[in-house]
Amino acid sequence: MPRILITGSLGQIGTELSEKLREKYGKENIICTDLRAPKNNNCDPFYTLDVLDTVSFEHIISSNDIDWLIHNASILSATGEKDPHLAMRVNFRGFDNAIELARKYNLRIISPSSIAAFGPSTPRVNTPDNTVMRPNTIYGVSKVYVELLGEYYNHKWGTDFRTLRYPGIISYKTPPMHGTTDYAVAIFHEALKNKKYESFLKEDMLLPMMYMPDCLKATIGLLEVDSSRLKQRSFNVSGMSFNPEQISDAIKKYIPEFQISYNPDYRQEIAEGWPNSLDDTAAREQWNWKPEYDLDAMVVDMLGNLSDILDIPFDKK
Repeated sequence: MPRILITGSLGQIGTELSEKLREKYGKENIICTDLRAPKNNNCDPFYTLDVLDTVSFEHIISSNDIDWLIHNASILSATGEKDPHLAMRVNFRGFDNAIELARKYNLRIISPSSIAAFGPSTPRVNTPDNTVMRPNTIYGVSKVYVELLGEYYNHKWGTDFRTLRYPGIISYKTPPMHGTTDYAVAIFHEALKNKKYESFLKEDMLLPMMYMPDCLKATIGLLEVDSSRLKQRSFNVSGMSFNPEQISDAIKKYIPEFQISYNPDYRQEIAEGWPNSLDDTAAREQWNWKPEYDLDAMVVDMLGNLSDILDIPFDKK
């Protein structure tokens, strides 16, 4: 069994990914870290870690005989625009530490990229894996940096680097964070609790999205595939594309009284630099990636599970 270290393990993806990996590889083989301590004991073994602290970072790797590193620690898009210097420290220097330790200890490393790595000059429909990448956010710039530096380490020293360009990720287990695509999580909470939602994106702002079960499937699929099958190191993955009006209409099928209004803010400008849809052919061909959820299936599952968590009656019929 591989020994797997996860940074940023208390984030949206890290929380559920660590659970899934514990089920598959055993609790004792998944070592979780984050900047803050967890609120429960489900994360054991756990270390408090600032990824800028190279001494502590290396000690955790060496003392736990780590084989694979999942480097999720990152400042997201909206927060990064409010504090670019914080994003530069965490996203750039943190990845520097992670990739160098992966080289030193011969680790397989997967560190997420994002659709934010693309920019206004990128082709927006069925955006290919290899295309113009000139992002206009510090978060996007940091993800281009992750991709290029990771690929350089792979070429120069043979470091087994891999990355996925995540679209917006939707989950019922964690509340909306501070990302631009997190409206697609918040809208479910507000639909169930208040029957209304004010969107910070325009009604026709089409973006690629993915339901969390598919996100975990894609991540673990790329993490596990034999390196010899990979012809590249950075991959698009996607599940569906929709805009706020389309997801609102899908929710109204089950909550007819739900109403949406629009009050675009600075996040609208961020979203306008991102693709409408992604071409993930390479992922499908090289490690058999295929999503399981479309918009309607995701909406039913989200409302059903979230209503249980919030203790709000919901009849999916």
